[in-house]
Amino acid sequence: MNDLTGRCALVTGGSRGIGRAIALALAATGADIAVNYRERRDKAEAVASEIKELGRHAVALSADVALAAEVKRLVADAESALGPVGILVNNAGIARPVTLDTLDTPIWDETIALNLTSAFLVTQAVLPGMRTRRWGRIVNISSTAAQIGGIIGPHYAASKAGMIGMTHGYAKLLAGEGITANVVAPALIDTDMLRGNDRAQPSLVPLGRFGSVEEVAEVVVMLARNGYITGQTINVNGGLYMS
Repeated sequence: MNDLTGRCALVTGGSRGIGRAIALALAATGADIAVNYRERRDKAEAVASEIKELGRHAVALSADVALAAEVKRLVADAESALGPVGILVNNAGIARPVTLDTLDTPIWDETIALNLTSAFLVTQAVLPGMRTRRWGRIVNISSTAAQIGGIIGPHYAASKAGMIGMTHGYAKLLAGEGITANVVAPALIDTDMLRGNDRAQPSLVPLGRFGSVEEVAEVVVMLARNGYITGQTINVNGGLYMS
């Protein structure tokens, strides 16, 4: 596929950072975009406006994707506004840097819910339609933390590692139905989230710089276009982890 014209993409956590870049990149390739957000309505609506300026359809939709009822509403609203969701990018998540002494059960539960359970809930919500149409692209945004531990903490690394295992499961079960499932694992990408973490330094990266959100978005677009890549983790990390 040279373009994604006529496809509807749902990007969770699409109001800023990596999610915003992915939404704009998919729109530039022809897709219509549902921009999910939880708190930043103004930013999500600004992204939707940018997409409309590209000549595509877009809608900003509020939902806490860690809650099943809100996910059900989100997918229904996205499909009502734009048509069947064919591309899902599970990007929503949080990063709460903690020390081992301050890591507790509430932080663990919150991180797993927002980073991992949310991806499961949204995937389950869009899958029936994808399976009926026998076409779909699922892209889960994980992290190099899943592979090397990272700089946030065990809770974050576990949530992102879980996304990789979950993706493998979906990829295997859906391979014969025209639906692919893949992971993009970025590291130290220049975002607001990164700038708020004093542990993040360009010197950690072999290439000597932070990555850009556009460099992550390019990979997501490639996976959305490609029907023969499935069950893979694409690393966008400046050489921090080599596979």
